[in-house]
Amino acid sequence: MVIGIVGAGAMGAGIAQVAAMAGNEVRLFDTSSEAKNNALLKIKESINKFVAKGQVSPAEGVAIAGRVYLCEKLETFADCDVVIEAIIEDLGVKKTLFINLESVVTAHCILATNTSSLSVTSIASSLNRPERCIGVHFFNPPVLMKLVEVVPAIQTNSDITNQVKKMIESWGKTVVLAKDTPGFIVNKVARPFYSEAIRILEEGIADVVTIDQAMTENGFKMGPFTLMDFIGHDVNYRVTESVWKSFFYDSRYRPSFTQLRLLEAGYLGKKSGKGFYDYTIENTIKQVEDTSLKNSIFLRIISMLINEAADTVWQQICSKDDVELAMKLGVNYPKGLLEWGSELGYQKIVDHLDDLHQTYGEERYRVCRYLRNLA
Repeated sequence: MVIGIVGAGAMGAGIAQVAAMAGNEVRLFDTSSEAKNNALLKIKESINKFVAKGQVSPAEGVAIAGRVYLCEKLETFADCDVVIEAIIEDLGVKKTLFINLESVVTAHCILATNTSSLSVTSIASSLNRPERCIGVHFFNPPVLMKLVEVVPAIQTNSDITNQVKKMIESWGKTVVLAKDTPGFIVNKVARPFYSEAIRILEEGIADVVTIDQAMTENGFKMGPFTLMDFIGHDVNYRVTESVWKSFFYDSRYRPSFTQLRLLEAGYLGKKSGKGFYDYTIENTIKQVEDTSLKNSIFLRIISMLINEAADTVWQQICSKDDVELAMKLGVNYPKGLLEWGSELGYQKIVDHLDDLHQTYGEERYRVCRYLRNLA
């Protein structure tokens, strides 16, 4: 197959490498020559790591890199079987691109978007043949992350969905199917991991270190503040804001002024040297001894996550199996959230959320009907 990739940033370059490693010819386009050249260098560096580990032979490493072609014009996509865009998260810019792509590609070419939070249906509406448009949301870095959310638009032909699912699986990825709703599966379900942690901080219940330790001591690889700093507050805040607005300002997804102020200050996290933590100095993190406090923090955050996972199934955004798989593979949760709820006791989770709802008087803490049924 011939795969076109639009956007030579980290995501576009990663997807290009995944497709090339699966044996496809890849054409990589970006308006910036510097971005394209840097992308090719990063792809070669990544391939060399696979070679060094013995996972790819030196000859195959050369062949993989040789399957990636840098393109100067969109017209080079004329004979592509699939084109995947991985550009800025701006609906207007994406629609314009898809209109331009449709004037270049064949009638049978599949047009896919790697959007993480925008409406695939809206993007598809820009096309004369919207039935060939679909969402394929990879996770960063695409070469290492196994999960891909495949998101059909309302207009997407079911045959296209099946073709894309099989193609992505042939690339060695695990596919979950998601309804075209804000944040799809992972970015919707994961919101409380960040937002509830910030609420606890803002209420003065605990500091950043304590909250992070409360989660890592219960199996999470990173605490919420460490993870937000790692992702970058420019990315994390905007995804939260997008999901909040798209769900008609539901209080469960409301962004925080605390994170907004970090964004405004340019304290984007690890990449800028400062976020919730200061990376310009050597930090000595002390172990917090208050086990009771950490347990209460964990219960509050995990309860919100379990409720969000249940709500995602209740709204038929995805299956029960797929929500479990998505959170384990998409954000490396140690276990599925509904499985976690079963272990902790669904009634315990429901009772805790009911207590929070009564304490705060906010719809943010309302219990999903599906979770109440499980209890």
